[in-house]
Amino acid sequence: MSASTPAYIEAGPHSANTTLVFLHGIGGGKKGFQSSVDYFAEQGFRALAWDMPGYGDSQLDGTLSFESLAASLEALLDAAKVQQAVLVGHSMGGMVALQAWTHCPSRIAGMVIAASSPAFGHQDGDFQKQFVAQRLAPLEAGQSMVQVADRLIPSMVGPHALPEGARLAQYPAGLALAHACMSAVPPPTYRASLNALVKFEQRAALPTITVPTLCLAGEHDKTAPSEVLRRMAQKIPAAEYECISGVGHLMGFEQEAPFHAAVFNFVRRYF
Repeated sequence: MSASTPAYIEAGPHSANTTLVFLHGIGGGKKGFQSSVDYFAEQGFRALAWDMPGYGDSQLDGTLSFESLAASLEALLDAAKVQQAVLVGHSMGGMVALQAWTHCPSRIAGMVIAASSPAFGHQDGDFQKQFVAQRLAPLEAGQSMVQVADRLIPSMVGPHALPEGARLAQYPAGLALAHACMSAVPPPTYRASLNALVKFEQRAALPTITVPTLCLAGEHDKTAPSEVLRRMAQKIPAAEYECISGVGHLMGFEQEAPFHAAVFNFVRRYF
C-alpha cells in the first residue's frame, strides 16, 4: 500500500543543486521550520519542511510507526520531485532520517541528525514504560496539549533560555513558537508518536551510512545528551560531530543562528 503524501512547505529554486528536507520532532510541525526553510532558500538551496502524518495538515492513515514514516517521507520526495535530499532531522525527526536510510538510501544525499539518538531501547523496558507514563500523565489527568507544553518546554532548554518561572508571555519568540507547535499536536497523534518512539532501534544501521552526516548536539540537552551524539558520530563512517554551546534539546528554537550556521557550514562543504 502506498503512503499518502504529507503536507509540506517549501522555498527556493527547483533548479538548486541541493534540496534540504527538515523533519520535526514529536512536539513539532512544519511551521517550526518556516524560518529555516526561508533562510536556506535565501542561500540558494531548495528547502522543504513537512508535517509528519497526524501532524498539522497531514493525515494519519492507519498506525504510526517508523516504517510508515519512512514510506511517507519517500512519498513526499516523490510528490515534490526531489530525487535526492539532505535530511535535517531534529529529535524524532533524526530517527525518521535514520529509518529512511534503511528504507530508501538512494534518495538520501546526506543527513544532519540533531538532538537525536539511534535507538530508544526495548519498548517493554522499565525506562521506556516510565518515559511514556510521564509524558502522557498530563493527558491522562485530563489536561490539554497546551498544559503539556507548559510543563515540557522549560525542561528542554538550556539554563539561560528562560527566566525561572517564566510565563508564556515572557517566552522569546523561538520558544513561543516551540510552545505553539507542541500545543497544536493532536493528543491521539502525541500518544501514537510516543508509542512508536520507544520501539525505535537503528543502531545496526550506523556503520552502513555512506553519505556525509553531521551529528549535532546541544550542550545542555538532557533528552539526547551530547555524548550520545558523539558516540553516534564515531559509529558512522566519516561522520562529523558538533555541539552547540548554551542550548538544550530545542536547539534551533533557542538559538536559531548557530543552528543555521552549523547546518549551512556542513552542506556548503559537501554539496
